[in-house]
Amino acid sequence: MALGLPAPPGLSGTPAGRALTAELIARWAEPHRRYHTVAHLRAVLAAVDRLAAHAADADAVRLAAWFHDVCYEGRPGWDEERSAQLAEARLPACGVPADRVREVARLVRVTASHAYAPGDANAAVLCDADLAVLAGSPAEYAAYAAAVREEYRHVPDAEFRAGRAAVLRRLLARDALYGTAEARRLWEARARENLRRELAELERPSAGGAGRPSGGETGRLSAGGPGRPSGGETGRLSGGGTELGPAQAGRA
Repeated sequence: MALGLPAPPGLSGTPAGRALTAELIARWAEPHRRYHTVAHLRAVLAAVDRLAAHAADADAVRLAAWFHDVCYEGRPGWDEERSAQLAEARLPACGVPADRVREVARLVRVTASHAYAPGDANAAVLCDADLAVLAGSPAEYAAYAAAVREEYRHVPDAEFRAGRAAVLRRLLARDALYGTAEARRLWEARARENLRRELAELERPSAGGAGRPSGGETGRLSAGGPGRPSGGETGRLSGGGTELGPAQAGRA
């Protein structure tokens, strides 16, 4: 498929499905995006594939990955709700069964908080895939953080640094960043190392004063209204995820 993306499950067999796929790709490629791009979608889909054996319905998780940030204005909670509503409105006309549509929309809404019940295998796989970015190499993590900061360039540096640091501390205080045993085996240690390194940079006095932060200090702000982090801060780092950021930056 174009752009190296696998076809969304169940959408390639009908004209309506192919048209919706093209619309989804166009949304992911919107010019205002810096982190929540086609590259993020591709990475989340690859991570879902890696964890697919742990899902109850891997294709529902893959379809939810396609929708989880498809509507993106940097407004935590609102973005996920609009994305879920788009899935509910458009998937039935493509022949997707009603029970799968409900599951896809539910999973998209879960990514606003990354909070789900024990045993919710599909949600665990999607949230873990959204947070896989945290376990990149130091260079990959710095690029991720810089892209997130660019999406929230309207947020003053001091506010961004304070909010991002608070989110990182909350993440590091969790017993585990990932819900599946496989994700913990693959990513937990490196993700914690990356988070600790970025937090140390954020807590160091800024050498450049009020200028723009550099890669490590840049976090993933997911914008909500000022003072409102979303669960995505634990998860939308993706925006989820994955964006960590200041008060208004909550997603990973």
